[in-house]
Amino acid sequence: MATETTAVEHHHHEEDHSKGSDWSGGVSPMNASYGKLMMWYFLLSDAFTFAGFLIAYGTLRFSVPTWPVPDFVFQALPFLGQGYPLIFVTFMTFVLIVSSVTMVRAVQEGHRENKNGVVFWMALTILGGAAFLGCQAFEWNALINHEHMSLTDDPFGTHTVAGTYLEGDGHGINVGDKFKAGDPYLVHKHDGEFHFLKYKADSGEVGSTTLGPKAFGALFFFITGFHGFHVFSGVVFLLIIMMNVASGLYVERRNGYEMVEKMGLYWHFVDLVWVFVFLVFYLL
Repeated sequence: MATETTAVEHHHHEEDHSKGSDWSGGVSPMNASYGKLMMWYFLLSDAFTFAGFLIAYGTLRFSVPTWPVPDFVFQALPFLGQGYPLIFVTFMTFVLIVSSVTMVRAVQEGHRENKNGVVFWMALTILGGAAFLGCQAFEWNALINHEHMSLTDDPFGTHTVAGTYLEGDGHGINVGDKFKAGDPYLVHKHDGEFHFLKYKADSGEVGSTTLGPKAFGALFFFITGFHGFHVFSGVVFLLIIMMNVASGLYVERRNGYEMVEKMGLYWHFVDLVWVFVFLVFYLL
């Protein structure tokens, strides 16, 4: 009887081992390959980097009494000019989110070992990423060349006192116009010099506005530029991987186009980070 029991236990042991349990030493736990695991490590470290930047922005944002109003800063629209707050950046966000959907479809087609489907959906993802970068280039051009914002100069801000304008700016503000404390303002640049809008405060004192906080321009260009670099890098890698897929490089591996899936993880991370950047810069 003991011999029979031992034989049965040995048989079950061999059967379990042949199935390859997660802890047998021959199978990766959770079916995570080395490449996927390393991608997750990279994304985790990158998430900490972006979190540090956004926390620094939030700390400065709430420690300064005057700060640019998003509706006033981001209101440029191609072919239509100013006066359309947050419409263009909303379109940018929509484009990036749609590109994340097309990336999901590319991964799904990879799991089905459908080479042509992977190429098609990856091509749409690349177009979405390129469109986002083009939109960001337009926004930067509007802020730098038309509003004269730079890393060291921020013409946007808010009035900290109420009063009356004593000087117009030629862009909708006239002499005698009233403004309330907290109203947004924009200091325009003419002939290489900033044009200060003078006003008479309720106290009767005559003074002038000051430029907005310098940190706003520096943080905006650095954080959105850092994210844009991630998008640009993603587009480049997507293009390389798409060409590899089209050439049939991954066909013999029969692993569900794992390289496409790893790239999908990166692209979804980039989209998720933009949601937080959009919230911090454009909505708060």
